[in-house]
Amino acid sequence: MNITFIFFLGLFFAMIGVIPPGLLNMNAAKISLKEGHVRGIVFSIGVCVIVFAQTYLASIFARYLSKHPEVIGILRSVALVIFILITIYFLFIAKSAPKQQIDPKTKSKQSRFFQGMLLSAINVFPIPYQAYMTITLASFGWMTFEKTSILSYVIGATTGTFVTLYMYIFFFDKIKEKPFTSQKNMNRIIGGITGIISIVTLINIIKDF
Repeated sequence: MNITFIFFLGLFFAMIGVIPPGLLNMNAAKISLKEGHVRGIVFSIGVCVIVFAQTYLASIFARYLSKHPEVIGILRSVALVIFILITIYFLFIAKSAPKQQIDPKTKSKQSRFFQGMLLSAINVFPIPYQAYMTITLASFGWMTFEKTSILSYVIGATTGTFVTLYMYIFFFDKIKEKPFTSQKNMNRIIGGITGIISIVTLINIIKDF
């Protein structure tokens, strides 16, 4: 399998996971607006260090699961239910009021780097998300669990995360008042993404019967 293709798969799916407003990208944008782009980038680098480790761990976990297909079947069923519930929540239940973001107090570049690592470590969602995505991609034959394939995917996912945070840092001030960045529309985007993932998961489950 072409490692460049796998790299872009990792980049694409990482960007999908980070694009919706959350703790990491909103803090990166806030730090950039208050203290300058450089410190926002330093914060993002700290985030990406942990994302690299999380994605690698997820890929290793997925490789283990690939050798136990009976476990994968159960996890896919559980994932389908979870993604359907998330889709329903964001499309029909989630309120439009924005969540209160953490107001960073530290100032030095070093503290921003470690703050990025800390907040990224708290955000454990990438581990099950990336484990599921790598299993799904492997089931389609788009990647393997060889070391070069895993490393290429992990680097792509880390790059995708940084690119998305970079976009928040440099463009959030210009687009924050645009209609498509409202919480209501963002909820629809998240619901749409999880809805697509739910459909793909259902197709995989049906295909295995």
